[in-house]
Amino acid sequence: MGMGNISRVDGAIGAALLALMAGLLALAIVHRSDQAHSAPPAIAPASPSAASASTTTAATASTGTAATTSSTGTASTTDSTATTGSTNRGAGPTPAPVSGSVSAVGDSILLDIQPYLQTQVPGARIDGLVSRQFETGIGVVQAERATGTLGTVLVVELGTNGSVTTSDFDAMMQAASGVKRVVFVNINVPRSWMAPDNAVLAAGVARYPGVAELADWNALSTGHPEWFTPDQVHLEPAGAQALATLVAQYA
Repeated sequence: MGMGNISRVDGAIGAALLALMAGLLALAIVHRSDQAHSAPPAIAPASPSAASASTTTAATASTGTAATTSSTGTASTTDSTATTGSTNRGAGPTPAPVSGSVSAVGDSILLDIQPYLQTQVPGARIDGLVSRQFETGIGVVQAERATGTLGTVLVVELGTNGSVTTSDFDAMMQAASGVKRVVFVNINVPRSWMAPDNAVLAAGVARYPGVAELADWNALSTGHPEWFTPDQVHLEPAGAQALATLVAQYA
């Protein structure tokens, strides 16, 4: 083969190689372009409105939880307060106040609470006597009514020293005729007549609705042995204060 023919062959081979390389380069460029177009898009940050909505939802949920907790706490507080108030009274709801003067007739327990009661019910007329019986107290009330010194409210603290009968109760109510409210204080003494006396007082109050009231000292003081002196009848200052407060709520 002549030199001219060889040169032409080499030129053709070179041209083919160049064409092949150009083709490979074009394929590479197209491949990279396809990868760029098929890549997943970047995660964009939430828009301000979406973020605000998310925050509002979270805040609402949080507020709802707090409200539930607060409501539960309030209910618990209310139940506790209700229970405490009932315990402090030692009876049902305290009746509305009655205007006018207050008279109190009783035994040595009334003498125990006298200074505290006079502080809480200024001007109260108090007639206490050691070992006084219920029937004797009826006479005291009759005498006060006759002299015009009987108060608009009468507190009867009797029964510590002996039995009280249904007829005794009715006689006391008759003696107190015209009084707007008669408050009977029941007893807490380690004596055989305690339960029967308290039953008579409770039944008697029920027979005179709107006038007679029961100050349930027995319920209030049970569970408080520290309120009593060693004889378990008379009162330490704390007990006297507690009973005076109870009576004052009705007087």
